[in-house]
Amino acid sequence: MAITEEDVKHVAKLAKLEISDKGIAHFTEQMDAIIDMVEHLDELDTENVPVMVHGLRTYNVMREDKAVQGTDRDLLFKNVKEEKDGLIKVPAIMDNGEAGA
Repeated sequence: MAITEEDVKHVAKLAKLEISDKGIAHFTEQMDAIIDMVEHLDELDTENVPVMVHGLRTYNVMREDKAVQGTDRDLLFKNVKEEKDGLIKVPAIMDNGEAGA
């Protein structure tokens, strides 16, 4: 699967990144090389390889589930710039101006 400059431009637009034309060409080469490496891995025989979800052995350490008193809301809101109806008001990060934005 070849990655095109249009693919990189589309992903950059979705991520709201500004990338120069030189950068687009560079990222296209890099992404194409990464996809080629992943496709190369598909050729490996993994029939008898056990499933692995983590590189290290993990152990689930259980503790008793006890309810504890939370932090006082007034203390939490001490440094909040703007709040409304008990919630922190933040600037919008998504716009409705462009498709896919």
